[in-house]
Amino acid sequence: KDVPAPDVGTTPQTMAWFMDTYSMHMRCTVTGVVTGKPIEIGGSHGRVEATGRGVSLCALDEMKRMRMAPARTRVIVKGFGNVGAVAARMFADAGCKVVGISDVTGGYYNPRGIDVAAAIAYSQEHHVLDGYQGGEPIANAALLEEDCDVLVPAALEKVLTAENALRIKARLIVEGANGPMTPDADRILQARGIVVIPDIIANAGGVTVSYFEWVQDRQGYFWKEAEVNERLKELLISNFHVVRELAQTRHVTLRTTAYMIAIERVVKSLKIRGVYA
Repeated sequence: KDVPAPDVGTTPQTMAWFMDTYSMHMRCTVTGVVTGKPIEIGGSHGRVEATGRGVSLCALDEMKRMRMAPARTRVIVKGFGNVGAVAARMFADAGCKVVGISDVTGGYYNPRGIDVAAAIAYSQEHHVLDGYQGGEPIANAALLEEDCDVLVPAALEKVLTAENALRIKARLIVEGANGPMTPDADRILQARGIVVIPDIIANAGGVTVSYFEWVQDRQGYFWKEAEVNERLKELLISNFHVVRELAQTRHVTLRTTAYMIAIERVVKSLKIRGVYA
């Protein structure tokens, strides 16, 4: 009934074990029981990078609306796993200056810009950023409050709170993690005029490509990575535009608008279905 996908502490190998165990009990291979699997056993191209890719796509789209030129935009990314590292790389590829990164061992800040490719290589070699020499060491909590234009909390939940919301300097916050800010922080940031792209929009890339993987498993035909990425971009950005336009019309936040649209879609589908729904 439910199709799990990877999250913190799991890898494609973990999902392969899930699939194998279920398949053994069913006495046949059931690739569609989980997503995020290795490519060799029914995984989708682009799945590992999908969440971070979606974060950067939404951020860059909003930056364009806010007239923030990538070459003059400073980005801080908290979290350097599948989400944060991929997002940081895409920001750098787009011409942005990534000035801060962090993982569980601590943060690094460099106002001149961090070499994201080198940081990713270091993290892959050492499994953590600890000891990285490309920026000044800084505590994770302090990194959130450093000077930047775009802030991407892409690690754990509730890192933006009422206690630190008044010290955030970013003009745009893009939620790469699930629930990285408390409701109190959300209200403070909105009152300050800081744009927040909520997790329900910004980090939906992962679950979207998980759906794509399930579709491919069901039909037994797999798409090229470029096709996966193009379908992801079209779906994410078109939905984001719908949310943004309604938010401007109704004068409410992107988060509230996203929930409004989601509820409306569910209600419409239930009404159309008829008697039992």
